[in-house]
Amino acid sequence: MNAHLYIEGGESKEDQIRCREGFSNLITKMGLVGRMPRLSACGGRGSAFDDFKTAHANRKGHDYVAMLVDSEDPVVGDIEKTWVHLKRRDNWDKPNGAEDDQVLFMTTCMETWIVADRSTLSEHYGHKLQLKALPPLDNLESRNRHELHDALVHASRNCSNTYSKGKRSFEVLAKIAPDELKLYLPSFVRIDRILKEKC
Repeated sequence: MNAHLYIEGGESKEDQIRCREGFSNLITKMGLVGRMPRLSACGGRGSAFDDFKTAHANRKGHDYVAMLVDSEDPVVGDIEKTWVHLKRRDNWDKPNGAEDDQVLFMTTCMETWIVADRSTLSEHYGHKLQLKALPPLDNLESRNRHELHDALVHASRNCSNTYSKGKRSFEVLAKIAPDELKLYLPSFVRIDRILKEKC
């Protein structure tokens, strides 16, 4: 069986390469060495959905096709009911034959994952990082995406490599530890389980 993930991220060609590298490093650390799904960085969230729909319609046999996107808002209710969230929030219709496990959420955004791994953040940014400016680790997936992004920018503002989306965000993503994320993020635990089942 082949597996292919369509990922939200990377507006430019250069950032799409960095996006794939960042997610590839993370997935490898999840224990999927030798079972790495093919990764496509699609740019915006809508583009990831469009690419997913095309791939889903054309998949062969038992191939696993999924999209990895920001949930944008906290997921209310059952985190397994991904298409319910997408219908409610974005009015996206589930393609015929698609399953909930074909939607993998960064809840609410990639910054949630980055904020969850304080050890890697401290190592990446050094002593000028202000950890106290970051939100508490409990209930991180219930936090607004703008709050998380702004907290990262604020906490790293005195560092030479202040946090920003694109190159710098993918550099940090490539370093984060899956085991740290699993401690705090139920949606990441779900992704870990699904990828290990499907890849």
